[in-house]
Amino acid sequence: MAEQKTQIRLFEEQKVRTIWNAEEEEWYFSVVDVCKVLAESASKDPGAYWRKLKQRLKAEGSEVVTKCHGLKLPASDGKNYKTDCLDTEGVFRLIQSIPSPKAEPFKLWMAQVAKERLDEMQDPEQGIHRALAEYKALGYSDNWINQRLKSIEIRKDLTDEWKKHGLKEGVQFATLTDIIYKAWAGKTAKQYKEYKGLKKENLRDNMTNQELVLNMLAEMATTDISKARNPKNFTEHADTARRGGNIAKEAREKLELETGKKIVSPLNAKDYFEQQQIEDKEDKTE
Repeated sequence: MAEQKTQIRLFEEQKVRTIWNAEEEEWYFSVVDVCKVLAESASKDPGAYWRKLKQRLKAEGSEVVTKCHGLKLPASDGKNYKTDCLDTEGVFRLIQSIPSPKAEPFKLWMAQVAKERLDEMQDPEQGIHRALAEYKALGYSDNWINQRLKSIEIRKDLTDEWKKHGLKEGVQFATLTDIIYKAWAGKTAKQYKEYKGLKKENLRDNMTNQELVLNMLAEMATTDISKARNPKNFTEHADTARRGGNIAKEAREKLELETGKKIVSPLNAKDYFEQQQIEDKEDKTE
């Protein structure tokens, strides 16, 4: 099965990881995420809930288990792991095994997800509008959303460059990303998340505008340097990542010198939103 575009979708502000199979023109949904949405008892440990349900369904001879595909989806640590996934038909059958008041709304949501993808294939700009609307619903400012969407594009350019050189998603991508973060921000991804008080949240979704811009600069520089130098092995790719990160580091240090303010911030998205609201109120009273 050809694994294509992965996305995190929102159902009533809950995240559902999905992956699009271009050959089948079909969405696959993370079973664990579906369980978490539908079953209140699965909210604390959806993985354990699915393992128990999976055993029961297997004993009953349900086709749901046999139709599961182990597909790579991003986890809370930013790495991709094989995750049980079902297509739309499979999720509909799974829903029958999970009594839930959210069953019908979730079915309608899935139908909308499928429609959106078909619409996006005809008009890719609609995908950008959808992502914008989802971030807006979470409370992000228009300015931040524009930066975040651009950062996704720049990140894809970088990972495409890595893939072109035969690098593998997972450990190699994560290692190079850590080198970039460490170079410009002085922290690995894990250290950065801990600094912001994050656990399962996405680090980039919790960056300030300034942090996003500098990270974009670091990744764009890494991509351009890689294209110019054509690294031959992982060691050379690591050096390229460090060089790209250092360019953003120089920009960060100069900006901090001019403003007297630290760029790498412990603020996470929730704190940042609250601070923005306070600043907006102060601006209106002046």
